[in-house]
Amino acid sequence: MDPDAMIRRLLEIETRFGRSRGARNADRTLDLDLIDHGGRVMDTPDLTLPHPRAHDRRFVMGPLAEIAPDWRHPRSGRTASSLAAEAAVGRDARPAT
Repeated sequence: MDPDAMIRRLLEIETRFGRSRGARNADRTLDLDLIDHGGRVMDTPDLTLPHPRAHDRRFVMGPLAEIAPDWRHPRSGRTASSLAAEAAVGRDARPAT
């Protein structure tokens, strides 16, 4: 599936689960993001890849580092492990035990 079709599908799933888009960063029932798509770099009105803020979010990079520690950010080339160690947003996020 190409990235545009994939993001459309993710948005459809959010809608089915009752997600309504309102204020930026507002509480939501479900938030599905496309972080990476095969290392592709793109910036369109509908989609930016890699996700523009994922690298700074511990709740994204932490789990990614657990399953793919050597994944490399398509723009910076840094690994998921190194990004998780320095991510500033959501530092209180911890893996489920």
